[in-house]
Amino acid sequence: MVTAKRRGRPPKTAQVQASADAMQVGGNHYKNMPVQPWEVMESMLTHEEFLGFLKGCMIKYSMRQGLKDAHDAEKFRHYKQKYAEVLKAYKS
Repeated sequence: MVTAKRRGRPPKTAQVQASADAMQVGGNHYKNMPVQPWEVMESMLTHEEFLGFLKGCMIKYSMRQGLKDAHDAEKFRHYKQKYAEVLKAYKS
């Protein structure tokens, strides 16, 4: 029996993604701290300022991808996830 190949992306699985706060890309230096730096920033900055910080990090990591750190694409996705989580929490 011959089956047709699927085109496009594979189907999404029912995996639950960890929150951005629960993970770190490229080491444990932030996770080992009692409070993560972006938690301090979020408490001290306005909502708009904190979103701007996250956007700036996304721009930085996307622009330097392949030039400095092998984890830059993963770091971009990490900040993008945090940005989406902050937006969702703010709208709730």
